[in-house]
Amino acid sequence: MSSYRLLLVEDDHSISEMVGPYLEKEGYSVTYAYDGLEAEHKFQQADPAFDLIILDLMLPHRSGMDVLQTIRAASLVPVLILSAKDGEVDKALGLGFGADDYLSKPFSLIELTARIKAAIRRANYTVPPVTSTPAKDQRIEIGGLVVDMETYEVEREGTPVRLTSKEFGILKLFVTHPGRVFTKAQIYASVWNDPYYGDENIINVHMRRLREKIETDPSNPQYIKTLWGIGYKLEVEPK
Repeated sequence: MSSYRLLLVEDDHSISEMVGPYLEKEGYSVTYAYDGLEAEHKFQQADPAFDLIILDLMLPHRSGMDVLQTIRAASLVPVLILSAKDGEVDKALGLGFGADDYLSKPFSLIELTARIKAAIRRANYTVPPVTSTPAKDQRIEIGGLVVDMETYEVEREGTPVRLTSKEFGILKLFVTHPGRVFTKAQIYASVWNDPYYGDENIINVHMRRLREKIETDPSNPQYIKTLWGIGYKLEVEPK
């Protein structure tokens, strides 16, 4: 049985009464909070710290986004966002503020549990030591874009570009497979290293943020092209 500690932040008691006991049966220790202020207090007072936080965006007294900022100022604990709002802006905001995953209401308890397990597994993943000699060609140039596979640094027209780990993972996938088409499911499986549950908005948000950083005109991308109904591909051949 799991010994992981979860903080469930949800103002709808009917949802808490459904989700909490289910997760407890799965072996998790669940602490409940029903508004933003209570969530922050329980997060700050937790000893030992929580292993994952399930956070509703729409909360009384203090919004879920405010709570998320408080959490991120002090911790990298995985945060799984819940929200009844299905807009792209809300999803971009949640992920942009440091959430690890997003689940729209209504959701299945089986999928929620799978997302929790995946987030905790990623948080506990330890990068293995490098035992082999790095490849000679660690810098890949694509037009005005330079990607360094060893230092994880990216430049656009000579200017450094700061990418998150997921954004770099997506870019690395494309520059190491120029011309190959990747579906959203393949991108998620490769970069997140988890099964794809069909929530394509997660890919949409990360792809848009990546394009905003590497493209001169994100609405008319030069590098990563969209093949509508299929996926994406890197159109420019690397040097």
